[in-house]
Amino acid sequence: MQAADAPLLITEQPTANGCVLGSLTLNVEASLNSLTLEMIRAMNVALTNWRSREDVAAIVLTGRGPKAFCAGGDIQALYRSCVANQQAGSEVDDYARCFFTEEYQLDLLMHEYPKPIMTLGHGVVMGGGFGLLSASRFRVLTERSRLAFPEITIGLFPDAGGSWVLKQLPLAVAAFLGLTGSQLNARDALSLGIGSHVIDHEVRDSVLPQLAELSWQAGSNEANASLLEEFLATLHQPPRQLPTELDALPEWAVQVDDLASTATALFALQGQSDWIDRGLDNLRKGCPTTAAIVLEQLRRVQTMTLTESFAMERAIAIRCAQLPDFAEGVRALLIDKDGRADWQYKALGEVPRAHVLSHFAATL
Repeated sequence: MQAADAPLLITEQPTANGCVLGSLTLNVEASLNSLTLEMIRAMNVALTNWRSREDVAAIVLTGRGPKAFCAGGDIQALYRSCVANQQAGSEVDDYARCFFTEEYQLDLLMHEYPKPIMTLGHGVVMGGGFGLLSASRFRVLTERSRLAFPEITIGLFPDAGGSWVLKQLPLAVAAFLGLTGSQLNARDALSLGIGSHVIDHEVRDSVLPQLAELSWQAGSNEANASLLEEFLATLHQPPRQLPTELDALPEWAVQVDDLASTATALFALQGQSDWIDRGLDNLRKGCPTTAAIVLEQLRRVQTMTLTESFAMERAIAIRCAQLPDFAEGVRALLIDKDGRADWQYKALGEVPRAHVLSHFAATL
């Protein structure tokens, strides 16, 4: 019997005609449902088990509480692992390496999953939470959803499938979002294809019971996907009342092989809107190495397959865990909360090319 306070609730919802819906609920509301390695492993096992069962018609992924679907990975646990290894001068704690490896395996499994997966991304959807949403066939948002890859603020990079998400966007939009960590609302996420449907925030808890009443077909993945599509169409409410923040982003020149020119063009956008200015402030204070990684990441992913993009991300993530910027960024933002990260390179123009490429060594 699973404890009610387990960090991941795994249940099977019986349906009216004898099928079941696999349900995964992130259940650590106090940390905005941040992912731990334990949760990732449990999700991998559950999805692998459900994959071969004909009676499992679809998967529903949600997060407990009104504030967040998932704010990302458990950054403090990753921080402790990175610091232990850096202090020892070798890997004495494999948590970070295992976390990134197994998180990306989970995301890839979801991307390629034969049964329809619906993720309800209400509230905060960032980092690894963004990765789970983007890996799902049905990416349901609410009018309170706020989506971002905010890794520029902690010395990481848009991961957990972030490369693949950004690849699908116009290059200038992808670069802006990756370099600034700017948040998207549901309206803009829908217009970019990041979200597939928007429903009212207050009805999200009633979705699973309603799904259980549908006429699912055992062993018929495409029929069940069509059924889910038709159901979501009845709930879909395009959020016209939300501002279109992307409209404030004018055309600007992005050169994925030239960080200095791209940064100059970006900072020339200062004053266009509060949304743009907040993003530029993130870039101004953020990790210069992350900015350089993002552009190289964008350049490389254009010719990659999905599997190759995850292999690239694993190489970058493990390198970030070995070097000081990630731990320092987490310290400044979340541990000491002094907001004064001492980055290895202090300015965007100072990051050596060889340093950037060292993050991609395993994917060259």
